[in-house]
Amino acid sequence: MSKNFLVGALVLISASFLVWGSSFASITSSPHDFSTATWNTTGEICVVCHTPHNSSSAIAPLWNHALSTATYTVYSSPSLSAAVGQPSASSKACLSCHDGTVAIDSFGGATGTNFMPDDGHRLGTDLSNDHPVSFTYDKALADADGGLYDPTLKTVGALGGKTVAQGMLIGNKVECGSCHDVHADKGNSSTADNLLLVANSGSALCLTCHNK
Repeated sequence: MSKNFLVGALVLISASFLVWGSSFASITSSPHDFSTATWNTTGEICVVCHTPHNSSSAIAPLWNHALSTATYTVYSSPSLSAAVGQPSASSKACLSCHDGTVAIDSFGGATGTNFMPDDGHRLGTDLSNDHPVSFTYDKALADADGGLYDPTLKTVGALGGKTVAQGMLIGNKVECGSCHDVHADKGNSSTADNLLLVANSGSALCLTCHNK
């Protein structure tokens, strides 16, 4: 084995560790860090939602949490131009805890007994009073609505100048993760308020999409 090969391997491992360490630091001490929860006997952070092996679902990367089988009442309005259906994969992953029908500690194949408390974070299955999710947001919708920006053109300073489509949409759809950063650190001033992807001072988050 050559010296150059060993040096190259060490550089690669070091770089990978730095990238992993950076991501790990953002979830540590965040509201989704359940490593110290009494119901999480593993003491791990990521395992509640993700697993490196034997994932049971492709709903989100290496998903490890039991999924809700609920049918949701979705938002509707006479002035709504978007076609809103049942939550799709990305948002369904969030709802696997936040609809309150599945225990938070139902992960890794276990059936848990600890449910999300009704403290404002449990949405239930009636989403008719919540911002719609899982609908396609594109230029066609913006043109039809008249009060939305074209997501392929509207840039967001808080996201480093990425467009709405690049930095907020998931599969060209508005999902829970379009507004909330599930891995956000409490110390991140832009996301400290309900893990918002963009701080909503002056309705800045709303105005990333809504042309008002």
